[in-house]
Amino acid sequence: MIPKDGVLLRIFIGESDKHQALPLYEWIVKKARETGMAGATVLRGMQGFGADSRMHTAKILRLFQDLPIVIELVDTPEKVEAFISIIDPVIKEGLMTTERIHVRFYRANHKKRSR
Repeated sequence: MIPKDGVLLRIFIGESDKHQALPLYEWIVKKARETGMAGATVLRGMQGFGADSRMHTAKILRLFQDLPIVIELVDTPEKVEAFISIIDPVIKEGLMTTERIHVRFYRANHKKRSR
């Protein structure tokens, strides 16, 4: 259960970023699950640029793609801060933001099987 007043953690990284031979976004999501975070969503961007101003795009003719990845997690302020302390040393480049949010609901369909 998440209290009504939570925190949204948003992490912007590149698709080609790696940690321990895994894509960084995959490592972050696995670490979030291991540490008991409420959930995580990974979004793949079509185009973007970051601190280096290098354009990343999903144009068909590009052979190498390093598209933007956004990871969003919502939980209590305490759990988000604890999670940040775990992942911060691993993220070499990117952007991390937090914002206060109001949780309307957090539900699971208990009829579905656990994965």
